[in-house]
Amino acid sequence: TPDDEDLLIAIASSAGISLENAQLFERQRKLLEEQKVVLDSFIETLATSIDARDKITSGHSSRVKMYSSLIAQEFGMEKNDLYILEKAAALHDIGKIGIPDSILLKPSKLSDDEYSQIKNHPAIGAHILGSADIFKDIIPIVKHHHEKYDGTGYPGMLKGEEIPYLARIAAVADTFDAMTSRRSYRGPIDIEHVKDEIKRCEGTQFDPQVAEAFLEILNNNYEKIQEIQNKYVSE
Repeated sequence: TPDDEDLLIAIASSAGISLENAQLFERQRKLLEEQKVVLDSFIETLATSIDARDKITSGHSSRVKMYSSLIAQEFGMEKNDLYILEKAAALHDIGKIGIPDSILLKPSKLSDDEYSQIKNHPAIGAHILGSADIFKDIIPIVKHHHEKYDGTGYPGMLKGEEIPYLARIAAVADTFDAMTSRRSYRGPIDIEHVKDEIKRCEGTQFDPQVAEAFLEILNNNYEKIQEIQNKYVSE
């Protein structure tokens, strides 16, 4: 009947709009996935280029990324926050691009002036990334991964929960890798000594909860740490 036809036309019109919207959303989803793949590849390339400046510390950015991810998973972190943390950890040292090789690769102890220049790298990194809106979520982590829980870190001397939560995780991962990696002036530090040092620095250098979560991994799932060290070994 005419009434049935009118009803069918109304239903078809509504269904057509729904289908068109669904197709639009699917195209947007695919575009975002493609952009994410490009961004991920770009970040990995940047991280590799940072580490390539010094063969002794090669793999550092990748290891810090993976250690940070292990800690985040220990806390049951949401997928989006985990993604942000991993990208920030991969680029946490990008500011070292602005540090001269004579300082960055110096085999002996740094002078006070040279160390002051090294301490500029988090702020330099934040400035470099600040030119692109796609990095806005990771900038706070890059900028503040050298803050200390007691407020004596840099560049902002932030204290406690003033420090971005993801930066507190990256700080533990970064320090762990620095201690367990070979340097021009020393070999890797023994893992038991490293655990003692992390424990000692709870509440001063590190967020106590983050430090405890990482110690839990070191004590109960150390094989995961070894897998990362073997995969991203320094040259």
